[in-house]
Amino acid sequence: MNVPQLTPALHGRFSPLRFDPHHRLSGSDVETLLEAARWAPSAGNAQPWSFHLRRRGEDGHEHLVAHLAGSSRRWAPAASALVVNLAHHEVDDSGMLYSEFADYDLGQAVAHMTVQAHAMGLSCRQFRAFDLEGLHALLGVRPGWRILTMTAIGVPLRDDGTPPPRERRSIVDLRTAGVSSP
Repeated sequence: MNVPQLTPALHGRFSPLRFDPHHRLSGSDVETLLEAARWAPSAGNAQPWSFHLRRRGEDGHEHLVAHLAGSSRRWAPAASALVVNLAHHEVDDSGMLYSEFADYDLGQAVAHMTVQAHAMGLSCRQFRAFDLEGLHALLGVRPGWRILTMTAIGVPLRDDGTPPPRERRSIVDLRTAGVSSP
């Protein structure tokens, strides 16, 4: 489906099933990706997100890989970097809400990182196939913070160099999803 009104950064984005195991992210690449996330909008400008990023071959990367589920362990280690995405829900361990929109705002920040990655010739694959409790313990996640997802970032590896065909629900379906009245 040709959607010319969308920016190529959105229309051309895809989540690869394989990454080039030889590609390396530079320090400036990492800074640019995290800066894109930093500029995401958030409710009340709370910016309730944090990222734990480890490049392949860097100290700590193998510890993240050890906590991946079998399904993601087949492809994620080849990515240039793995990012643990965290949301700030509560003030320390007080039970006081820090941000009721933390999950939504983190999603915006990850989306900004994803679009920036695409603009840089990279791709992202977001996933939740990992040992959540083990990763929390490994990273010593502070009270009030929660790991939600991970993102693999790198150069997609495809035999013919093109993104796979993608299908999307129609906008009509999106407008009526989750509602029971006309």
